[in-house]
Amino acid sequence: MSTTTVKRASRPLRRRPAPAMGFFRTEVTGVRQLTPSMIRVSLGGPDLASFVNDGPDQRIKIFLPLPGQQDPMLPTELGEHDNWFAAYRAIAADIRPTMRTYTLRRHRPETGEVDVDFAIHGDLGPASRWATTAKRGDSLTIFGPYADYDPTPGTDWQLLLGDETALPAIGAIVESLPAGVQVHAFVEVDDEAEQQSYLTMGDVTFTWVHRHTTANALPTATSGSEANAAQAGGSVQVRSARGPLLDAVRAAELPTGKPYVWLGGEAGAVKELRRHLVNERGIAREDLYFVGYWRRGRSEDDAYAAAERGEVDELDD
Repeated sequence: MSTTTVKRASRPLRRRPAPAMGFFRTEVTGVRQLTPSMIRVSLGGPDLASFVNDGPDQRIKIFLPLPGQQDPMLPTELGEHDNWFAAYRAIAADIRPTMRTYTLRRHRPETGEVDVDFAIHGDLGPASRWATTAKRGDSLTIFGPYADYDPTPGTDWQLLLGDETALPAIGAIVESLPAGVQVHAFVEVDDEAEQQSYLTMGDVTFTWVHRHTTANALPTATSGSEANAAQAGGSVQVRSARGPLLDAVRAAELPTGKPYVWLGGEAGAVKELRRHLVNERGIAREDLYFVGYWRRGRSEDDAYAAAERGEVDELDD
C-alpha cells in the first residue's frame, strides 16, 4: 500500500527546529515478514552515519528507479525543507523516479541502520512490489527525515489512532515513551494475525480494531505483549474490538484531563475521526495532530499531479 501525505488547512505548530534533510543512498541489510500483510526492510550504508533522528514518527521519501535505470535520477541541488519537492518535480517525467512516502519504524544509529515497514495487501503499488522482492544488497535511495509528533505542554494523556499505514509511527511512539506516560492506542487492522507487540516504558492500553471479525469488543490480555512491556519497565494492556475504527473510538471510555492526539491513516477515515474528537469529544484543535497517509482510490502520483493543478485535499473543516 502506497502512502500519500494529504494537505490540510491547519495543524499544531512544531515547537522544535527541523533537521537538515537530504538524500541517503542505502542498501538492504535484511528483510523480515512481520505479519501476513507487513514486511520490514532494514537499510544500511555509510550515508546513514549522518542521518538525524527527528522523532518517533519521522517520515522519509523513498525513490525507485524506472525500468532500465540502475539508480534513480535525483536533483543535484536542493533548497531547504519543502523546496526540494520542486527540484524533484522539475525532473523530466520520462526519467523522474517513482517516489513514495513512508514512516521509519526504527533508527539504529549505533549500527547505521533504519527499518521501514511496508503494508502488503490489496493492489500493490510500486513500493510494495519492491518490498516483496527486496533482498540483501539491493540499493534504495531515501530522503528525509521530518517528524511531527510533539505533545503539547501540560498533556495528561495521549491518544494514538490509525490504520496499518500509521502503525510504524504508532509503534515507534509507544516504544519511545518515558516512564509514567499514559497512552491509549487504537489501530485498525484486518484481523488478529496483524497485531504486533512492543517494548515500552509507558503505561499503554492498546486496542486492536479488527475489520474482519464477528466478535464483539472483548478486552483480552495478550501475555506476550505484557511480558515484553514488563521487561522495559512499562505496562501494556491489550484489547480487541470490532471495526471500523471510528465505531471503536466512539464506544471507548477515555480518560479525563488534557489529551494529545496523534491521528493518521486513510484520509476519509482521518477526517471523520477528527470531527468526532473535536465536535463530540471536545478536544482542542491545537492538541490534535492529524495526517492523511493515503486516500482511497488515489495514488501518491495522483495527489502530486492534483497539487500541481492547485487542487488541495482538505482534511480540516
